[in-house]
Amino acid sequence: MIARYYNWLHGRWPAGTVEKLPVCGTDGETNIPGVRIVGDLSGVPLLKFSSDTGARAVQAFLAEPDFQRGGVDAKSVDVAIIGAGVSGISAAMEAIRAGLSYRIFEATQAFSTVANFPKGKPIFTYPTDMTPAGGIQYSESDSVKEALLESMERQRREAGVEITPARIERVEKSGGELVLHHGDKTTTRARRVIVAIGRSGNFRKMGVPGEELDKVMNRLHDPKDFAGRDVMVVGGGDSAAEAAIALSASGARVTLVYRGAELNRPKPENVERLQAAGLRIALSAAPSAIDAESVTLRVEGVEERVPNDFVFAMIGREAPLEFFRRSGLNIAGDRGRNWWITIALSFLFFVWLYHWKKEFFAGTPIDVNTTVLHAPAGSDTTTFLYTLREAASYRSFWYSSTYVAIVIIFGLRRVRRRKTPYVKLQTLSLVLIAAIPLFLLPELILPWMGHNGFFSEGAALRGFADQFFEVADWKLAKLPEADRAAAAAFGADRSYWRIIGFILAWPLLVANWFTDKPMWGWLIVGSIQTFIVIPWLVRRFGKGAYCGWICSCGALAETLGDTHRHKMPHGAKSNRWNMVGQAFLAFAIVLMLFRIVSWIFPASPAGAVFHFFAKGPPLGSGLPLLNYEYFVDLLWSGIIGVGFYFHLSGRVWCRFACPLAALMHIYSRFGKFRIFAEKKKCISCNVCTSVCHQGIDVMSFANKGKAMEDPECVRCSACVQQCPTGVLSFGRLGEEGIPILDKLAASPVKMREHAK
Repeated sequence: MIARYYNWLHGRWPAGTVEKLPVCGTDGETNIPGVRIVGDLSGVPLLKFSSDTGARAVQAFLAEPDFQRGGVDAKSVDVAIIGAGVSGISAAMEAIRAGLSYRIFEATQAFSTVANFPKGKPIFTYPTDMTPAGGIQYSESDSVKEALLESMERQRREAGVEITPARIERVEKSGGELVLHHGDKTTTRARRVIVAIGRSGNFRKMGVPGEELDKVMNRLHDPKDFAGRDVMVVGGGDSAAEAAIALSASGARVTLVYRGAELNRPKPENVERLQAAGLRIALSAAPSAIDAESVTLRVEGVEERVPNDFVFAMIGREAPLEFFRRSGLNIAGDRGRNWWITIALSFLFFVWLYHWKKEFFAGTPIDVNTTVLHAPAGSDTTTFLYTLREAASYRSFWYSSTYVAIVIIFGLRRVRRRKTPYVKLQTLSLVLIAAIPLFLLPELILPWMGHNGFFSEGAALRGFADQFFEVADWKLAKLPEADRAAAAAFGADRSYWRIIGFILAWPLLVANWFTDKPMWGWLIVGSIQTFIVIPWLVRRFGKGAYCGWICSCGALAETLGDTHRHKMPHGAKSNRWNMVGQAFLAFAIVLMLFRIVSWIFPASPAGAVFHFFAKGPPLGSGLPLLNYEYFVDLLWSGIIGVGFYFHLSGRVWCRFACPLAALMHIYSRFGKFRIFAEKKKCISCNVCTSVCHQGIDVMSFANKGKAMEDPECVRCSACVQQCPTGVLSFGRLGEEGIPILDKLAASPVKMREHAK
């Protein structure tokens, strides 16, 4: 039953992984000052983007305040470039244009990736409307390998770019310079370094006996050499498809083998050409052994022996991660000693912070005797200053004000980083909600209203306050007995913090429902909110209408956590943790049932059971892990949820454990929201998946041209915004399944297309 429920809710969706790559910023900046990474290792394997990143890296160096032209001495250079591919040559051309001294090092040959393409390979210079910021430029005539290579070589020669043959083993920071260590033990010194080596690491292995034979290759140079031979091509991307097509056209007997159930990664035109070529396509298949005369092929669990002369393993390369590790450059997904030390220290800090906020540590500094009964008479300004002084005596005030400041500061940084109307409006929504209903109202405005008699006996808002902000008995208990009745009658010292329930719906906030006596205001408003308003929002706009535009957890995740989204774990194993939130949702529902029973039958054991598991003293009970308030609200949503922001993405709590998100997952299964994809534009670069801080395998939808409907999506727009070819769009299914796209622009590529 549980497995069936999991498959219905989560398990039916793809669970792709993300390749380990070095961590770099917008202009290639790394954790080592002065070192920038360009080319396809910066995220997008497209020629125009490679040219653009190479030129922009040099421009970024020139804009740095501490950058000075001219090496420290005659033996050093302004810029050292490792790799003479498209991005490296573009960087060298930009350095020459800027009048910088440079050296460019290459271990094999210039433009080696393109040079190793098969003869006559078609070249797609996407995006068609993009002009690189500098370096190598492209024209419509550069449509096949030979023409492209000739054009790039001509531009290199005209720019005067000279290449130094050398293999660089590592880069080291030494004082004010960077030292490049060569394979022959010599060194080169530079003020700045550009790493443009691309995915020039080892070819991926198939992991089968016999793949070390000479007949097994990773590159196809001239398809005509294999005419009349039995050839197997292993792989499911464009490289494998194009190799199979070229071999078949040259007279080879070709079998294309792919482990997937369908060819969803190649471009549509390549799939059409494969189907028209008349070659054999074996899906859900993989070689299990290779010998001199044949290949043992396992197809859907059944083995067969296929006659074979040559095998081309076109399954890609592994990035040269050891170079980056030797150089001390951070790699996404690496978890070395420093990672474990810093996550432990982060966890301990947030243990202290959230216990401090809840006043579990060091007693309480609050002077609750400063009530309105002792406030100085005077103007509204005097009363407000008094209210501010009183609010500042509470730890929640300082936590909330810091929270709002973080959302505003990092929200502005996010808007500058992701310049789309969608991000601007979404960030504004999150900032306003964080600032007004989550901070100003509970901490300042409502207390000021209370001090000025808005909730006193006979006031118009007295009934409203009684149902939404009951008198805080624990505060009144601190007052002299003679003052308590007057304070309660005047409307002072109410639980104004409950106002956040208008934003944080049940069961994200259970406190307004788990009260000793029913607060009918919250029960009615909360029921409408959780069971009517949110389901409508989710059905129309997706779960992200709440998680990405309203929720306080989402506000922090989309601002402070924006630059950490690539750290979210991906894959089938991590997806199983998505069900933790379902367990917390069930926990909240069961406790609510006990609460209702205890209201109806006050003398029943239900009340005692409820208090033990929901409201008992977290540290005094001796069993804090059985206490909902402590285990879910404090440990998971606070300590773990925020404490792991900088190591496992800002959506750890939202994705894995939030009970409201778990409820909205159920609503989403009946929703109309989708992320639509134009398959013909998809280049299977995996950028959309790698930036999803909900762990969704967006690419597996996009490269099939299918609408993404994983209920984890929070509409953050990162996948849409960072897609280099403008494949993705937000929208919903209209009548008869016709897509209706959102009008609010979230894709810079589509914005440029519409502007033309």
